[in-house]
Amino acid sequence: MNPTKCIAALFDFDGVVMDTEWQYSNFWNLYGHIYFPNMENVDQQIKGNTLFHIFEKYLSHSPEMQKQLAEHLDAYEKEMEYKFLPGLERLWQELRANGVKIAIVTSSTNKKMNNVYAKHPELPNMVDKILTADMFTRSKPHPECFLLGAKVFDTVPENCVVFEDSFNGLAAGNAAGMKVVGLSTTNSAESIRDKANIVIPDFVNFTFNDMVDLLK
Repeated sequence: MNPTKCIAALFDFDGVVMDTEWQYSNFWNLYGHIYFPNMENVDQQIKGNTLFHIFEKYLSHSPEMQKQLAEHLDAYEKEMEYKFLPGLERLWQELRANGVKIAIVTSSTNKKMNNVYAKHPELPNMVDKILTADMFTRSKPHPECFLLGAKVFDTVPENCVVFEDSFNGLAAGNAAGMKVVGLSTTNSAESIRDKANIVIPDFVNFTFNDMVDLLK
């Protein structure tokens, strides 16, 4: 840890800040066979990717299908439930009290996050920065988004802790050279244990001191 730089906590959104991943699994299970008929385990391959990257990689041949899928997803996200993971609000208060910078780093677009703010107008004031897919060009597992998180706080990767649940997100945190806390909200603890420094089910028993211990 570099004592001359601040500590930053970088939180993925879906499955980390909000308990939403099961809803996205339902969405991709519903529409995956229509848009990606030859892909197995659609939800696992899609999670952690920006919508732009999904279109570029899988649907570049059909602007019409892109438009249809975007409309389905937008309508779905407007009706989704957005509930904080247990213990998160308490942890954020504790981190802020100890001078830790907090950012949400998500593959979601500004449009999707506006749906979240409609239900949780307090969210932007609970953290220092919200970095969305509109701010970076490469999707997880590329580390660009988390490296941007370090940059906006003028800190270094060694002072950052990433909180992630998806395989792509965990890989991105590791590729960024940061400590990684895995949330077993989407995948089993066993399946992500070798991809994170520590695995937790939620934030109920996770503290500022636990985070600092990872950086030692």
